[in-house]
Amino acid sequence: MKLKENDTIPNSEVFIMESGNPVKKNTAEFFKGKKVVLFGLPGAYTSVCSAKHLPGYVEIYEQYKTKGIDYIVCISVNDPFVMDAWGKNHNVGDKIVMMADPFLNFTKSIGADIDKSARGLGIRSNRYTMLIDNLKVVKLQEEKDAGSCEISAAENFLNLV
Repeated sequence: MKLKENDTIPNSEVFIMESGNPVKKNTAEFFKGKKVVLFGLPGAYTSVCSAKHLPGYVEIYEQYKTKGIDYIVCISVNDPFVMDAWGKNHNVGDKIVMMADPFLNFTKSIGADIDKSARGLGIRSNRYTMLIDNLKVVKLQEEKDAGSCEISAAENFLNLV
């Protein structure tokens, strides 16, 4: 990953569902003035993402809020409808912002793109979690293997916030 701690989040177009419609968002505007935990993963409905990464953040959401986190954001290389449906399947409600990066704009800009074609997924995101404070990356944990969810897991990253 080319993005490092103390770097500024790049400005990219992403999508979030609002009132049943995909809405284009600008990452610089979305993260400006906010303290955010952003976790990226290979794909909605994939095994580790569905069994551990997303559910972990839903489960300990309140502990993050007590540390002053404004948003917890899950971003993946999926379309906004898939991200919305996956969030509903995991009962994220208002706890997690389900952000779609269907064109890899954000993922490529931070250097998190990986080729998962051998598994039928195409170009996806590596698994990572970062703490962003007013556009600045304060902490960043990237998994060496996207199939693993250890240092980027909710319970482990909480100690760094």
